[in-house]
Amino acid sequence: MQGALEDFFRALRAADVKVSPVEAIDAHLTVAKVGFSDRELFKDALCATLAKTADEVVRFDATFDTFFARDQVSFTPPPPSGQDGGDPMDGLPPEAAESDLARMLLEGDAASIAQAMEEAAERAQVSQIRLSTQRSRLTRRLLEEMGLAQIEAIINAARKLEGGGDAADRLEAGKRRLAEEAQRYVARQHELYASGSGKMLREEMLARKALNAEGGIDPVDQAMMQALVKKMAKRLADRYSRRRNRAKRGHMDIRRTLRKSMPYGGMPFEVIWKTEKIDKPSIVCICDVSKSVAAAAQFLLTFLYSLNEVVDRMEAYAFSGRLISVNNILDDEHVDGAIFEVLKRIGFQQTDYGKSLEDFCENHLDHVDRHTTVIFLGDGRSNYADPRLDLMATIQKRARSVIWLNPEPESYWSQGDSVMYRYERFCHVAKTCNTLGQLERIIEDVLRTYVPH
Repeated sequence: MQGALEDFFRALRAADVKVSPVEAIDAHLTVAKVGFSDRELFKDALCATLAKTADEVVRFDATFDTFFARDQVSFTPPPPSGQDGGDPMDGLPPEAAESDLARMLLEGDAASIAQAMEEAAERAQVSQIRLSTQRSRLTRRLLEEMGLAQIEAIINAARKLEGGGDAADRLEAGKRRLAEEAQRYVARQHELYASGSGKMLREEMLARKALNAEGGIDPVDQAMMQALVKKMAKRLADRYSRRRNRAKRGHMDIRRTLRKSMPYGGMPFEVIWKTEKIDKPSIVCICDVSKSVAAAAQFLLTFLYSLNEVVDRMEAYAFSGRLISVNNILDDEHVDGAIFEVLKRIGFQQTDYGKSLEDFCENHLDHVDRHTTVIFLGDGRSNYADPRLDLMATIQKRARSVIWLNPEPESYWSQGDSVMYRYERFCHVAKTCNTLGQLERIIEDVLRTYVPH
């Protein structure tokens, strides 16, 4: 049963239920206590051990029911030729007597066929399926492990015998039903172990897709990318939501105290204390929402607003010609549609970075202090207007850090009307950010700077 449990853990991981090595050991110990005789007790015990959230409980239940369910293999044996009650192997060549599979098919022994299929699937490693394109190949391998080649040889030999055509037809019909059952079995294994692999590959591709690609982003991809952004944000929120600091009083840090006591024969001469501290960043986000950058701005705002567990304060501003606060819009509208509402108010204007910086410094500069990270998102193309470098320097002096995310390659930063190369010297970090993967890495770098050392 250990092998079956390990396969079950893999199925759970494929269903996005995290199972660590320690949890797998706990599950084995739990099963050793409760046994397998009571299905509901067995299921509840594993669920209590492995599922940590309500969503994981739902996915656990679905995976458990699929994994431990066995569809009834239905085989109706074809009527034997000649007199009723005759040997179903009549009419086949002598070598057919050595084939257990041929007798199972002709007798319709569903239980034996199901057992033989499970054993053949283990030899064929069907549970290692990863892609839907492997289903046909693994089905064929499963049938070969069951003895398909021998069945085909028996059928060909029977057709050469006088009067063996009827027996060959009955065995051929049994072979077709066996192939159908094998296809169903492999499809169930794909559902267990690889149903999410296609989605994962798609997400990996979308994480590398250019946000300012010509022709825009397909609506189907847009929806998947929004879900992917929230998934990335949740992963970062889980990682950076709580931090520990050492202190001179509070709760004793047992692990570090024991480690320090090892040179003294286990005597705790040095006591290490710990305190729980939530260190959350304060972020001011200033986004260019002109046509070339609007898609990237939408994903950035979605990402940041999904980090509500980690971010202490989030102030969002958008500009094209003039700059406005979009906090109320983002609160009233869903983030997915907020960009369109912003575009209604300030979109389709001539981009002016200098005027936007002037608006920000006149009306919102008090939101920037030494705890604040300022994130700019824009291509730095100001249509040859005054870039107001003096205001950029003011923001840099007040902020903890200034980060500029530019969808364009760095080689474009000094071409045409781009003043990015002039803004760059006022930024602690200035990077090309044109994919969701790049966005996740940069936001994680921001969060990491707030981790106490």
